[in-house]
Amino acid sequence: MAQNFAHPEVLVETDWADQHKSDSNVRIVEVDVDTEAYKQGHIPGAVGWNWQTQLSDSVRRDLVPKAELEILLSESGIDNNTTILLYGDNNNWFSAWAFWQLKIYGHKDVRLMDGGRKKWIAEGRSLTTDIPSVPRQIYKSAEPDFSLRAYLSDLMKTVGNGEKAALVDVRSFDEYTGKILSPPGLPETCQRGGHVPAAVSVPWGKNVNDDGTFKSVDDLKKIYEPLGVKPDKEVVAYCRIGERSSLTWFVLKYLLGYKSVKNYDGSWTEWGNLVNAPVVRGERA
Repeated sequence: MAQNFAHPEVLVETDWADQHKSDSNVRIVEVDVDTEAYKQGHIPGAVGWNWQTQLSDSVRRDLVPKAELEILLSESGIDNNTTILLYGDNNNWFSAWAFWQLKIYGHKDVRLMDGGRKKWIAEGRSLTTDIPSVPRQIYKSAEPDFSLRAYLSDLMKTVGNGEKAALVDVRSFDEYTGKILSPPGLPETCQRGGHVPAAVSVPWGKNVNDDGTFKSVDDLKKIYEPLGVKPDKEVVAYCRIGERSSLTWFVLKYLLGYKSVKNYDGSWTEWGNLVNAPVVRGERA
């Protein structure tokens, strides 16, 4: 593991996960874009969370409510002192979203497995279809820390404030330019294509190597800093509905150590549906 990350303690190797997967104080959790992937084979002892039904409030279009999170964690064998190790498919895209929510609700020891499901499988490590039986615990969440979350009002303040703020659009380039409204097959979309004025395009996949692991600090800085996304600015990352941008949030906050980074989970489905909101189409920021 590269030790020059700002917070190397939040990222662990597959070796570490393999060695500690049976520890009583560690709970491994798989969170996938493909909600069927867990059933097809997962790390022995890992529990699976469904992002559609367990990590969101689909009626309010919001994060998982505090009371429901407490139930989910308790039933997953997690208490407030448990080390939660997250991993998943698509280079940890949705496990990073779970990480972000757990940090909002104040869990102290949350980590990602570098390389995620892709690297674990590529290394030929063991998988099982057995659903683990875990002892129920008692979990009490802190009040949510919304300093990690950008709302529409926060985003409005950053537009036109390029000296102090930076916006990062992590969607595909075709979404950024307005060529398409959303990735194929994904229903939650918008009325207008394009991007927020002054937002720079850094698709979320640029943060990782071919094997799914995160790029080095030097490589990450070369991606962001020439675009004006620097540690002395207030940074907001957004995508379509806030999941992809949570990975970029993780990279900027925990790997590069930026002090002020927020994830705008309303993202383009909110901005792209606003009446009279400014939208840019094409390649320019």
